[in-house]
Amino acid sequence: MAEQTLTLQGGCLCGRVRYEVTLESDEGYYCHCRMCQLAFGNTRAAFINVAKAAVRWLAGEPKVHASSSFARRGFCPECGTPLTFAYVDSQRMDLSVGSLDEPSRIRPVSHFAIESRIANWHADDGLPGERLDASERLSARWKAAYGDKVVPGVEATRGGA
Repeated sequence: MAEQTLTLQGGCLCGRVRYEVTLESDEGYYCHCRMCQLAFGNTRAAFINVAKAAVRWLAGEPKVHASSSFARRGFCPECGTPLTFAYVDSQRMDLSVGSLDEPSRIRPVSHFAIESRIANWHADDGLPGERLDASERLSARWKAAYGDKVVPGVEATRGGA
């Protein structure tokens, strides 16, 4: 999307939570981290990153779960649809592509946390991928929250680190 904005709507399965978002870009990504796999009950999560201020809740609001000490995941309190992921200290958030009314308006451009990708469920689509531990900013978040020896992921948040 060159120099245009796109406004889309979305919401959960039961309709209790509805939102409108103004997008700066139509570029989405797949997250393969183990935490997203568990939160979505799927082999990966599809997200689009947006400014928090660009989201307007039209009906209801997500219930929020602290999936780590520095991140929150939003979901419908009635039907459980995964809707959001956000770092507490960020002005940006991820919206689940599947919760959009028109998910086909978003195009995937990359894969994240490819070290957790489930090989027999992955079809090579030619998109670039990044390892979670290759992200210096994310590694720094984990270390600040859980100590220098942390292995980012579910075990750290459950006290296994």
